[in-house]
Amino acid sequence: MEPVLLITNSHAGSSGDEALAPALAVLRDATDVEVVSTGNPGELDGVLHRRGGRQVVVAGGDGSLHAVVAALHRRHELADTVVGLVPLGTGNDFARGTGIPLDPSEAARVVVRGNLTPVDLLVDCLGEVVVNNVHIGVGAQAAVNARPFKRLLGRAGYVLGAAAAAVRPPYLRLRVQVDDHVVADLAHPVLMVAVGNGARIGGGAAITPHADPRDGKVDVMVSFSTSLWAKLGYAVRFRLGSHPERDDVLYVRGTSVSVSGQDFYCSADGEVYGPERNRTWHLEPGAFRMPLPG
Repeated sequence: MEPVLLITNSHAGSSGDEALAPALAVLRDATDVEVVSTGNPGELDGVLHRRGGRQVVVAGGDGSLHAVVAALHRRHELADTVVGLVPLGTGNDFARGTGIPLDPSEAARVVVRGNLTPVDLLVDCLGEVVVNNVHIGVGAQAAVNARPFKRLLGRAGYVLGAAAAAVRPPYLRLRVQVDDHVVADLAHPVLMVAVGNGARIGGGAAITPHADPRDGKVDVMVSFSTSLWAKLGYAVRFRLGSHPERDDVLYVRGTSVSVSGQDFYCSADGEVYGPERNRTWHLEPGAFRMPLPG
C-alpha cells in the first residue's frame, strides 16, 4: 500500500484523537502514515502542496471530505489522487450512502483493502464542487432560519428553523431543467429540489434514495408538496425514504441540472449559501478514486 497522508480537523480536539486511534493503528500496520491537522483552507492547501503523490485519507465528516476534495479539484490534482475516508463526523452521509463503515477501525480496513473505485463529482457554474448532495427549498431555508437559534440552542435550534421554514416561505417558484428537459417551471410552485450525487443528508435521511456516486448519473428530486396536508404527507414519506413514490414528487436522472427563479438558498454538503437566482451543476463522472467496500 502507498504511504498515506491522513488529514484531520484541528477543531475536533482530544475526542477526535481518541476516536481516530483505532483507525490509525490499522493504517500503520499497512503503511507509513503522516497525520496532519488543518483548520482552514490555507493550512489545507499547504499540506496538500507537500503531499508528494501520497494517498490522502480524510478523518472527519462530510464537511472535511468536501474541503479536501474541493482543494484537490482547485489544484487540478484530484484525478490523480486516491482519497480514503475514515468517518468521524456527526452526519457521515457520504459514508452511509457508499457503505463505508462508521466504525473507524473498520473504515480503515476499507482504506487498506477496499476496491479502488471511480467516484463522480458535481461541479457548479462557479467551479465549486458538491461531493454528496445539494438541496434547495424547505431544508436549506430551515438551516438559514436556524442560524440565530443555534447560537443559543445548538442543534435543537434547527427544529425551530424547520418549523419557520414550513410556512415562510410556503413554496418557491423555480424553473428546473435536467439535461435538455424542463421538469418544473415557474407556474408550479415547489417545496424542495434535491440534486444528488449521494443519497443521504442530515445524518441518514435518504433525500435522493437511488443516487449512487459511482454510476455516472445525478439524481434529481422535485417536490411539489406545497399545501399543508401535502407537506405533512411528504414529511412522513420522506422519513421512510419513499417520497419519490408520491404523485406530487418528480424523480429523474441526468448529467446536468439548472435551477433559476426567485431567490433561493442552497445547502451543499451541509454548507448553506445564497440567496441565489440561478445555479447550474454538471456531473464529472469518475472524477477521483476512493477505496470502497465491495
